[in-house]
Amino acid sequence: MNVIQKIALVFTIIGAINWGLIGLFNFNLVESIFGTSLFSAIIYMIVGIAGIINIMLLFTDLDTK
Repeated sequence: MNVIQKIALVFTIIGAINWGLIGLFNFNLVESIFGTSLFSAIIYMIVGIAGIINIMLLFTDLDTK
């Protein structure tokens, strides 16, 4: 796994935790930290792009080095 994939995985995990908080407690962590600003929209875009990058993990053999 290269550095970009690891960074993308971290952002994907952050997004998944945020969605879990929304589903369980109706609490949006991103909006509570950054408000409904342009920066929040940028965070959501980064998480979305990270998810797209992580699609490649489905087709990568992680056992090889």
